[in-house]
Amino acid sequence: MSLLHEDDVLARLAVVLEERKHADAGSSYVAKLYAKGLDAILKKVGEEATETVMAAKDGDAEHIVYEVADLWFHTLVLLAHQGLGPQAVLAELDRRFGLSGIAEKAARPHD
Repeated sequence: MSLLHEDDVLARLAVVLEERKHADAGSSYVAKLYAKGLDAILKKVGEEATETVMAAKDGDAEHIVYEVADLWFHTLVLLAHQGLGPQAVLAELDRRFGLSGIAEKAARPHD
């Protein structure tokens, strides 16, 4: 299955996440996160990133996949909250594909 097809799980999830923006905060977990705002979403992304690191350190493949799914989900919530979707990230990854990581990093504007 291609990541760019409309029936892709990321695209389907993006649609649901957009719908939850207009839902009552008591109706879904995502609607509740949106109602709490950016800081609550960022906190969840940070928690899930930490749990992913801990799962990787434990080396249990099933637990790693579970935690990465949580991390990806909450990152998708963050993207949707910011008016972005998975296609923006996929386009950036596609832009970088075949480009040396060293060259790509060197080409970034310096802060």
